[in-house]
Amino acid sequence: MSINPSLRGIAPRFATFAACALLAGCASTSVTLQPTPQAPVCTSSTNALVLWAPNWRPDQKDRTAREEAAASGLNQFFAQSGCFARTELRRVQALAPATVQAALGNTREPVGSVVGIEVRELGPIVKLLSSLALVEGGTEVVLRIAEYSPQSAAEVRQFVVHWKNGGPGVVRGVAGLADDMQSALHTGLQPGPR
Repeated sequence: MSINPSLRGIAPRFATFAACALLAGCASTSVTLQPTPQAPVCTSSTNALVLWAPNWRPDQKDRTAREEAAASGLNQFFAQSGCFARTELRRVQALAPATVQAALGNTREPVGSVVGIEVRELGPIVKLLSSLALVEGGTEVVLRIAEYSPQSAAEVRQFVVHWKNGGPGVVRGVAGLADDMQSALHTGLQPGPR
């Protein structure tokens, strides 16, 4: 049986295309808490003051868009998750002890929990030529979570949440970052079922 010369290159190209199609979009999520394990931060019967601040790396691009996505994700999470009975969410410059103390002294209602969320990373990641796929990417969220005493504003505990979603052939922009922020918060703060 003879193969038409014009069709000889199709089979290898089709196999390559099929392999790429199988790899494309195969996203998975990984989460690490450091140190681990961590008890839930959320207490659905408690009022909370939640302070958040970005702490971007010096070469961070699109800071404004990332900060808007962080704010949107935080607002949506605390409005929908049932993490606390009532949440007063404030953006601060940094989670310094004096800032936490001042914010605690300026609350509208008594609070039973004081939480700080430092956003260290929120954005798309792309690695070129890192596997059989030409592109491997996704999104990454890194948060430092701190709990403070409502009486003294002293830090009680802190840990880091590192949330990643992606894989071979996955390329994302900033459009879904608010949702990614919510997912990372859900994993880190551990609200109960709603």
